[in-house]
Amino acid sequence: MRTTTRRLGVTLAVCAALVAACSSSNNSGGGGTTAPPKMEPLSALGDGEGQLNLIAWAGYAENGSNDPKVNWVGPFEQQTGCKVNVKIGNTSDEMVQLMRTGQYDGVSASGDATLRLIYAGDVAPVNTKLVPNYDTISAFLKDKPWNSVNGQMYGIPHGWGANLLMYNTDVVKGAPDSWGAVFPGAPEYKGKVTAYDSPIYIADAALYLSKTKPELGIKNPYSLTEDQLNAAVDLLKAQHANIGEYWSDYTKAVQAFESGTSAIGTTWQVIANMITSDNKVKIATVLPKEGSTGWSDTWMVSSKAKNPNCMYKWMDYITSPQVNAQVAEYFGEAPAQTKACEFTSDKTFCDTYHATDSAYAEKISYWTTPQKQCVDGSGDNCTAYNEWVDKWQQIKG
Repeated sequence: MRTTTRRLGVTLAVCAALVAACSSSNNSGGGGTTAPPKMEPLSALGDGEGQLNLIAWAGYAENGSNDPKVNWVGPFEQQTGCKVNVKIGNTSDEMVQLMRTGQYDGVSASGDATLRLIYAGDVAPVNTKLVPNYDTISAFLKDKPWNSVNGQMYGIPHGWGANLLMYNTDVVKGAPDSWGAVFPGAPEYKGKVTAYDSPIYIADAALYLSKTKPELGIKNPYSLTEDQLNAAVDLLKAQHANIGEYWSDYTKAVQAFESGTSAIGTTWQVIANMITSDNKVKIATVLPKEGSTGWSDTWMVSSKAKNPNCMYKWMDYITSPQVNAQVAEYFGEAPAQTKACEFTSDKTFCDTYHATDSAYAEKISYWTTPQKQCVDGSGDNCTAYNEWVDKWQQIKG
């Protein structure tokens, strides 16, 4: 792996808490409301207001201060006259709270935050016609449960990735192709199993159960009734006895595999790339036959934005082919922009991250905030994210 890729991995240390957030109120997408407040998107793009205040994951809005060679904010400021001020969000929960202050124009929100922002009225619907580069964003990222409501987009997709199964090939034999290796098969690797440290990880267990126990009736891992949630929790409690380490800091996941503390568990492609580049241990990754969970990040406009024109200009710029390629490579994820692959410095990058592979993307159940009003539209008897938080604490003890 090139040194630039190792630097992009470092940015993920902050991003690692992507889904550590709790639902904090009934109108936050965690349970209470059935529709977002009515508001109209921007109807026409005007001149930039001169500045732009963003909340972003580390690595999404680089201005050269971390690395002089990594700077896409500077050219945007020169092109538009919009001076960019960036507040790094350390967790989705922090991003939600910051957006509610009304001090920011936009946010790079992950799927566990987006519905909370939409249903609370913190973000506005987006007029995609004012974002020309939206046309060539991957179709499998548009009009999805985590970034739209009733066919109305509430943001512009930015980048995405899958949660994979990784294993040490010297310890784990037989090339597992199922999440069963870390659920019913976990005792075989007792003390060396690792898992993502977040309530949203409950969805991983639910996804596995949806394929292996169809009698539970799980159709969507984020739309769980009380009984379905309890079934997933029971599976995770059984797994807990074999867990050596839960990780949210990607560096600890790398270290655990390189030291031999972990031998099998959940990973991101960028983590696997870093371990492979160091050649300290032999590892392999697979997207299991049951599919996987994953993330899709979305740039969203504040409903209280003081600089909406600059925000729209930013959304178009950050998803332009050349810039989206830079961000994706630096950060370590698949770009949302289909034309970005023409501009990656590593010509195998998009193949490694399956950037335009719709069949691969269909195997991913992207993080979506669980709500009482089921996010798959199946009813109003689902469990909300705050219930998942309580259950996660019970699982870990």
